[in-house]
Amino acid sequence: MTSSAISTADLSKHYGDFVALKDLNLQVQTGEIFGFLGPNGAGKSTAIKALLDQVRPTYGNATVLGLDAHRDAKAIRARIGYIPGDLALYPRLTGRATLDYFARLRGGVCSAYIDELAERFEADLSKKVGEYSTGNRQKIGLIQAFMHQPELLILDEPNSGLDPLLQEVFHQLLEEVRDQGRTIFLSSHTLSEVERVADRVGIIKDGSLIVVERVDALKRKAIRHVDFEFSRPVTAHLLRGIDDVHEVVIDDRRARVAFEGDADAVLRAVVDTQEHIVSMTSRESDLEEIFLTYYRSGGSTPRAD
Repeated sequence: MTSSAISTADLSKHYGDFVALKDLNLQVQTGEIFGFLGPNGAGKSTAIKALLDQVRPTYGNATVLGLDAHRDAKAIRARIGYIPGDLALYPRLTGRATLDYFARLRGGVCSAYIDELAERFEADLSKKVGEYSTGNRQKIGLIQAFMHQPELLILDEPNSGLDPLLQEVFHQLLEEVRDQGRTIFLSSHTLSEVERVADRVGIIKDGSLIVVERVDALKRKAIRHVDFEFSRPVTAHLLRGIDDVHEVVIDDRRARVAFEGDADAVLRAVVDTQEHIVSMTSRESDLEEIFLTYYRSGGSTPRAD
């Protein structure tokens, strides 16, 4: 098994003057959950379609499971599971008939595993697809993607319409797949969807990859926040000029400090003021704030570590 489940080199797609994807260089390792993040229109779906040979790149190339994305497209499809962002199913077929149809296309799938997935997702397979809500159609899409236990899952906005309890089921299933040594490429515009399960994330902006990083490393680089309450009003100059302190907001006896890295310098500076601290609370930025920081600034040079 190849060490890279997905590999791209300068993968680009232009539609006339519009650049949908620009010089995508990406390595997704076998056995990881990789979150591919950006708002709608950032280029996520274009990248996926290029990987699946649904669109031909303007230039650049890609390999999936060690195979050429264009030349070996048929062989790749036999080894992957996929759910598109714009899922469309046959409205007159029942959920069961839909899954049976996809199973036959794949040369047969274990029916017991289909039933297990249907039970976990609380999917009623007896109804016609046209009678399903958006969330129930999504369940069928997820089952067809997972049911043949593929080496690689490519999931484009997979949580669409799922309620919070079923999102938890979905996350558990992702972790099980990873624990089995299989790979997941998870595209989403919602960071909370991937924060819990992803090993690494790539953030894409205007068709360009702006950062690739491990989730824990991103969080270490995040802006952190500490709120102090003092026994008396403090001056506006408190803590200003300290390295890695980005912002200090004073409101009478309260000070809100935003800083990067270690808290030692902030705490030492507060102690040095000799002001009496009544209370102190702290929190780290969540991944959503980190995402917005990168997206506003354009991030840094993409890395593949």
